[in-house]
Amino acid sequence: MNRLQALPFSVVHFYATAPYPCSYLPGRQARSQVATPSHLVNADAYTALVAAGFRRSGTFTYRPHCDDCQACIPVRVPVARFTPNRTQRKIWRRHADLRPLVASLGWSSEHYALYQRYQRSRHPGGGMDQDNREQYAQFLLASSVNTRLVEFRDSADTLVMVSIIDVLNDGLSSVYTFYDPDLPGSLGTWNILWQIEQCRQLEQAWLYLGYWIAESPKMAYKTAFRPIQALQAGTWQDLPAPASAP
Repeated sequence: MNRLQALPFSVVHFYATAPYPCSYLPGRQARSQVATPSHLVNADAYTALVAAGFRRSGTFTYRPHCDDCQACIPVRVPVARFTPNRTQRKIWRRHADLRPLVASLGWSSEHYALYQRYQRSRHPGGGMDQDNREQYAQFLLASSVNTRLVEFRDSADTLVMVSIIDVLNDGLSSVYTFYDPDLPGSLGTWNILWQIEQCRQLEQAWLYLGYWIAESPKMAYKTAFRPIQALQAGTWQDLPAPASAP
């Protein structure tokens, strides 16, 4: 029996949404399977759901449930076996001055301003670049599970990055990260390295990175963290390294 089958179905139920435009692959329709009611998805259930390929957006715990597509593949880093490559070690050293601070999961005009800058620079025209305060809050500040908001400031106390992370029984789930789009040095990669280190300090086994889509260049960064596991046919297994160029 897998973890999803072991869930208390008398409490947690599932429904499939109507089709909607896919936000990752243009021209395709997507559907999601949603766990409900959200307020009854406790720590044990949420840990099992994430291990079964679910993610969280606001108070919704979901996974892709598309009719004719299985492009979204859940991925996670096995923390004990991860070793940073040379580029990642260089990025880690470059931002050694950043100071993390766990803040309240609440409204901050400073965070929202950084979010707007990030979306308009990195994802223009994607819809989220037009998020108002309410949409931002529903997406990142609404949670019924153990969630941490971590802000990162430089030596001048300037906010440069914010990360939303869910705490599981056996790991962390990286929900969303946004940062100063004008700063060089691969802040997104640095943040994942920081989350891996947090897993080690907490003696947790996994860092869940959400979905990887081979056809989406924006998701290629996830497979740079090796080894990385993918959930395929109901089983977590190491994702093979890409073939070397001739």
